[in-house]
Amino acid sequence: MMMTPSTWHADAATLERYAAGATDDVTADSLEAHLIACDTCRRALAATAEPATLDRMWAGVVDELDVPRAGVVERGLTAIGVRDHVARLLAATPSLRLSWLVAEAVALGTAAALASATRGRAADAGLALFLVLAALLPVAGVAVAFGPGVDPTYEVGLASPMRSFRLVVVRALAVLGTSTAIAGVAALAQELVGGPDVGWTAAAWLLPSLGLTAATLALATSFRPQIAAAITAATWLAVAGTAAARTADRFAAFRGTAQLVFVVLIVISCVVLVQRRRAFEGGVVA
Repeated sequence: MMMTPSTWHADAATLERYAAGATDDVTADSLEAHLIACDTCRRALAATAEPATLDRMWAGVVDELDVPRAGVVERGLTAIGVRDHVARLLAATPSLRLSWLVAEAVALGTAAALASATRGRAADAGLALFLVLAALLPVAGVAVAFGPGVDPTYEVGLASPMRSFRLVVVRALAVLGTSTAIAGVAALAQELVGGPDVGWTAAAWLLPSLGLTAATLALATSFRPQIAAAITAATWLAVAGTAAARTADRFAAFRGTAQLVFVVLIVISCVVLVQRRRAFEGGVVA
């Protein structure tokens, strides 16, 4: 018959062996189940344990639960002088995680490989696809860089020592920088493996990338980041596709006139973003 916690108590010798870690697993499990419900035995156990041992165990618990380990990204950021709280908020950016960066690299690598493995019009199509993706990937990164539902540290960010607008811009720049680096490596690799002669188009995605990212941030002052990114991406794909179809030039969206348009877009977006920066304070637009 099972005895209730109030009908028995552990003797001092058993408690001492348990505190020293000298009991077998069955006894330890039974005693731990009893200690949950028995205040008398908990007090008796506390009296048998060495204070130094308890302090060491508690310090271990605090260190494990309350002091999160800094990851590679966070340690790297602090090593170059980024403040601790900024580094932690940046390292928590979903679109700066390894899985996201690998997905970007695979997408761009696939497009670059397609362009390198083909010739003629097929190669042009592959290169155009690469340029469109290279310009668009930072937008996707910004879409999941901040905001409720996608950022696990969103509420922490709102309570951080920096304004929400600054956090949004810092994260967006970090996403843009990493995406640009990945796209640059993919473009360089395409040249090194003997792909088609891309010439000026090797860097033609840079201004569109900056323009689309700036436009997404400007739109995020009125819409959720995901909606803003979707609007930007849909518009970009429609414009790039229409320009290529109307001019029979797959790179029409990347040539001189288009580059100037993106310069204007960057300026306008930055003005809108600065003027409406208060829209981010207290949280992103719902």
